[in-house]
Amino acid sequence: MYAIIETGGKQYKVSEGDIIKIEKIDNKKSVTFKNVLMVSDNNQVSFGNPFIPSAKVTADVIGDGKADKVLIFKMRPRKGHRKLRGYRQTHTTVKIKNIQIT
Repeated sequence: MYAIIETGGKQYKVSEGDIIKIEKIDNKKSVTFKNVLMVSDNNQVSFGNPFIPSAKVTADVIGDGKADKVLIFKMRPRKGHRKLRGYRQTHTTVKIKNIQIT
């Protein structure tokens, strides 16, 4: 059984027991995703329009972290203009506990 959920403007394919990194959320112990786009249970597949109102996915929060640094370098030739900036995206790691559809 797997589901496709939407959170943080991105879509993830998840199954029970999966560990995924999503956009940073507030400090919580568990999270419920109600934006479920699709659920596949062996032979039955349910699609939403755009979401399935009776489906939800619950997950436990494992922790927060940061991704690797991305360097942004801007330069204008012959002007002596050089800019170097770095950025690290924050994320939350969650473990999928349950997929429910009623």
